[in-house]
Amino acid sequence: MKFKVDEISSVISEEIQQYQSGVDVAEVGRVIAVGDGISRVYGLSNAFASELVEFSNGALGQVLNLEENSVGVAILGDYLGIKEGDEVKRTGRLLSVPVGEAMIGRVVDPMGRPVDGQGVIETPHTRPLEVIAPGIAGRQPVTEPLQTGIKAVDSMIPVGRGQRELIIGDRKTGKTAVALDTIVNQKGGDVICVYVAIGQKESTVASVVELLREHGAMDYTIVVTASSSTPAPLQFIAPYAGCAMAEYFMYEHGLPTLCVYDDLSKQAAAYRQMSLLLRRPPGREAYPGDVFYLHSRLLERSCKLAERRIIVKKGASESENKGVDGKDYMGVPGVAESAEAAKALGEDSHEVRVDATSGGSLTALPIIETLEGEVSAYIPTNVISITDGQIYLEPNLFFAGVRPAINVGISVSRVGGNAQRKGMKKIAGSLRLDLAAFRELEAFAQLGTDVDAATQKQLDRGMRMVELLKQPQFVPFDVNDQILSIFAGAKGYLDDVPIKSVLDFEKQMLRHFHDEFPEVIEELDKTGQMSDQLTEKVVTVITNFKKSFVAAE
Repeated sequence: MKFKVDEISSVISEEIQQYQSGVDVAEVGRVIAVGDGISRVYGLSNAFASELVEFSNGALGQVLNLEENSVGVAILGDYLGIKEGDEVKRTGRLLSVPVGEAMIGRVVDPMGRPVDGQGVIETPHTRPLEVIAPGIAGRQPVTEPLQTGIKAVDSMIPVGRGQRELIIGDRKTGKTAVALDTIVNQKGGDVICVYVAIGQKESTVASVVELLREHGAMDYTIVVTASSSTPAPLQFIAPYAGCAMAEYFMYEHGLPTLCVYDDLSKQAAAYRQMSLLLRRPPGREAYPGDVFYLHSRLLERSCKLAERRIIVKKGASESENKGVDGKDYMGVPGVAESAEAAKALGEDSHEVRVDATSGGSLTALPIIETLEGEVSAYIPTNVISITDGQIYLEPNLFFAGVRPAINVGISVSRVGGNAQRKGMKKIAGSLRLDLAAFRELEAFAQLGTDVDAATQKQLDRGMRMVELLKQPQFVPFDVNDQILSIFAGAKGYLDDVPIKSVLDFEKQMLRHFHDEFPEVIEELDKTGQMSDQLTEKVVTVITNFKKSFVAAE
């Protein structure tokens, strides 16, 4: 066998040219104590807060405590394989999770790893768990409704895109049901939903996923789960992971998104556990002093993004064409092209949307569980003060068969009618006050006191409105149907209908509208309001229908 010198020399010279000398330098520390998902590490004096570190067995951790001689690290995953003396390496980066279209329809853990047995999720996109929420200038007022499909909510406690509406109540009062109904009602729309299950039984999460799949909601939903058997650090980061996944669609695609955190009381309990193990000083109810910041920095990320626009002037140079906020957006991709297109139109000035991805929204529905209706406890009062209103579910109403069991006296939406269709606002304006007054009268009438005719009439109408607002789970109502239904009740057309026949009357009446008078529905859908002419027509249709209605025995 002969060696060709030319070949050997060319290979050697090629290898020399491609050789890159690189030394892998990493700051390494050692575990001095570990237990219950928390480890204390010595030797990482340059680590920064919330930095991601890697243990020798491949497990990841997040730096939470920066002390004089050591750092406290929350272990994100199985901590049983970590022992004293193991190496811990700095990564120099913050914790991120995979995001993107590939996540839709999947069930993942808080690190973005699939747990649904449907294979690996391949996505090139990641987002940091913690980001600074947009400031005042980056937001716009909440004016667009997010329809929940629940009559009692859409009429009296409207939720807008970009709002934070708390769902609060004792266990087993239907809190998750309200959130799931809202997700199911987004079917056929453009809203991307994220459901975050924190500290729940895995069987419960599996049944929720099955229900969402059954109603076709998994086609636009991501489920993030940190079950009750999951270590506390993963339950702590779960809501931030879900929020980051929703933010990708809001920031990158300008889409409306909905995030359900079920529930934040369990996240707070997991954070309390971690904080006590890290030897942080306990405060009220043994929670650490920064437990308010735990939820405020999460919920403040919910918003309706402001649309960035630019006014293009004919014949002006690029530097003169500033955005409406005074900033120069000419460097933003697509702006210069938009400016040229506007100039070509021959207009003196033309307003152009700078970025097609602006104007997205993130709506949050945090859930808080109370004990014995104690809304003045530490965590409930904290979250109530952060959110833009609350839907309070009352056990007494739930057990009395009023479902959803919403207490309209305590429930409120601080965005209110701004995020409501004009038609709904017009007919449901006094509904909340009327129902709250009915509850007071009902308590008074139970004493057996004789009431006058006017009070009796108010009681009768109140009973029928309560019956009308009852709604089974996973039966969302279109907003136009809601308007017609509440109109019939609020205007007294149900006053002489037997209480047990109210829902039957509503069902037949709406079918009558859809079958015989579809133009009414179309006009309501198109204009969003009840004009005088349309009101007259609706009154005529309901009156005529009522004559032919026969209550079921």
